Amino acid sequence: MQINRVWAVYWSATGTTKRVVKQIAERAAQALDVPLAEYDFTMPEARQDVLSFAADDLVIFGTPTYAGRVPNVLLKYLATVQGNGAAAVPVVLFGNRAFDDSLIELRDILADNGFVPFAAAAFVGEHSFSTTLAAGRPDADDLALAAGFAAQVAARVQTVDADTPSIAVSGRAREERTYYQPRDRAGNPVDIRKVKPKTSEACDDCGLCAQVCPMGSINPENVREFTGICIKCGACVKKCPKGAKYYDDPGYLYHKTELEEGYRRRAVVSLFL
Repeated sequence: MQINRVWAVYWSATGTTKRVVKQIAERAAQALDVPLAEYDFTMPEARQDVLSFAADDLVIFGTPTYAGRVPNVLLKYLATVQGNGAAAVPVVLFGNRAFDDSLIELRDILADNGFVPFAAAAFVGEHSFSTTLAAGRPDADDLALAAGFAAQVAARVQTVDADTPSIAVSGRAREERTYYQPRDRAGNPVDIRKVKPKTSEACDDCGLCAQVCPMGSINPENVREFTGICIKCGACVKKCPKGAKYYDDPGYLYHKTELEEGYRRRAVVSLFL
């Protein structure tokens, strides 16, 4: 396949997915000696227009892993993206536990939309709930892996055509996929879907949290008020310059602690070519 442009396309509330996708896309563009383009659909306004690609594009397409899947709030938008025969590399980031079915789900979404997903990767990023779980990742070693992967992608894409089968990746068949369900020590489900962060007295009403919320759910006139859902992406908590956003829900804190204590090992990156 003749590639005339490489795209870095991503949803990245805290920046981890963005760093990996851009590293792969930039290095692939350099290896192929073609221009690089970028589309960040993290914020609501970026998900208003239909995103369409050309058959001579190579698209590095990234999302985080939420509860072992592609974030369900993105599914409606992702269904509108048009591949038109473009080569694609689905990339997911996971917070040191596991990527479960997220990568195979993103691969299938892209294939259904007319892309040719010929390679794929699952990288590790600092967990959205934590500053200690996979702290600082993707780190220098991860980005070095991403650079090496990009070189392989650039070489492989030149043998790809419309009949190339979708890359085989880890994950379950569509009808078998479920969302990861946290549980307490008695085995009871921990449901944090409706939990929202609180705002401490340290807040100086700068409004940054409203600006970075990917769901547009924080009222910019009163940042203590939510006007929509919270997906626990961590953007408002991690980007607040005063550290004023926090969670105090017992179920959330229990789950956060269980993750931090149970997944201290350095999770490995998975590459599929």
